[in-house]
Amino acid sequence: MTLNANAKKIAFEMINRAEELGIKKHKLKNGATLLDCGVNVEGSIEAGRHFSMVCLGGRGDIWISEQRFGGLELPVASVKVDSPRVPCIGSQKAGWSVKVGDFFGMGSGPARMLLDSAPEGLREDSDVGVLALECSVLPGDDVAEYVSGKLGVDAENLTLLTARTASIVGSVQVSARMVETALFKIDHLGITVDVSSGEGTAPIAPIVGDDNRMMGVENDMIIYGSSVSLTVAGEVDASAIPSASSSEYGVPFAEIFKRAGYDFYKIDQGIFAPAEVTLKNRETGEIKSAGKVNFEMVEKTISG
Repeated sequence: MTLNANAKKIAFEMINRAEELGIKKHKLKNGATLLDCGVNVEGSIEAGRHFSMVCLGGRGDIWISEQRFGGLELPVASVKVDSPRVPCIGSQKAGWSVKVGDFFGMGSGPARMLLDSAPEGLREDSDVGVLALECSVLPGDDVAEYVSGKLGVDAENLTLLTARTASIVGSVQVSARMVETALFKIDHLGITVDVSSGEGTAPIAPIVGDDNRMMGVENDMIIYGSSVSLTVAGEVDASAIPSASSSEYGVPFAEIFKRAGYDFYKIDQGIFAPAEVTLKNRETGEIKSAGKVNFEMVEKTISG
C-alpha cells in the first residue's frame, strides 16, 4: 500500500471520529475532501496524533505521554519509525509552499511524493493524494484545483488536512517531527549514512499566543526539548548533529527568526535539529551520544 493510500485510510478514520477529535469535514465543490483540524475548530491532542500519522504516510508509530520539563508538566510526543528517510524526508517534511491567491500554507504529507520535483527514491505513484497544510485560513476550490493539478490526481481523490500554527494539532504535529529534523541535519551536513530506524521524544507546547508566537515556541520544543535515537550503519560524528552545534543555539527561536528579518533562509539551517542525539551503530554495536535536553529553555520559551 502506498503512503498516500495509508494516509487516506487514517484520514477516513478521523472523519468517522470527527466529533470526538474536535475536527470538521468539508466537501469542496470540485469533490476534494477538506478536514479542518485546527483552523476554525479546536481540535485535540488525539487529532494531532492522527494528523502527524498522516504526515508520515502511516509509516510509523506515534503515542502521547507526559513528562516534567523544569517546572512544567507537558504532554510528550513519541515517534518510532523504520527506514525513516522515505516517511520523514519524503512525506513528513514541510517542503511544499502552497501559494494560491491570498492563500498560503506549508505542505507536508505523502502528496509531496507525487510532485515532479520529488527526489529520486522519494517518489510515489498513486491515484489518490493526501496533503497536510499548516495554514491560518481554510483552502478553497482554487487551492484544491491547484494542488490536484500539481499532483496529477483528480480533485475528488484529493484529501486536504489543515491546522493553524496556534492550535493544539499544529503543536502536536511540529513536535512529532523530531526524527525528521535529525535526518534533515544529517542531510544539511552532507553526511551519507544508512539509517535503518529512528525514534524520539519531544514536548508538546501549550497554546500560549498567536501563530507568530507559537511558531517560535513550537520550534523550540524540538531545538531544546527533543531527544532522538538513530540506528545507523557507518561512522558519524554525533556531536555535529544536535542543535547545540549551531551558532544560533541558546536563543529562543522567535528571536532568531526576528533577527533574520523573518526569512527562514537567513537562519543557520543547523539550528533545525534535536537537542539530544544518540547514534547506535548496528555494525559495530558502538553507541555515541551528543547534546542534551535544555529544560531551562523549554520552560523559558513557554513562559515567555
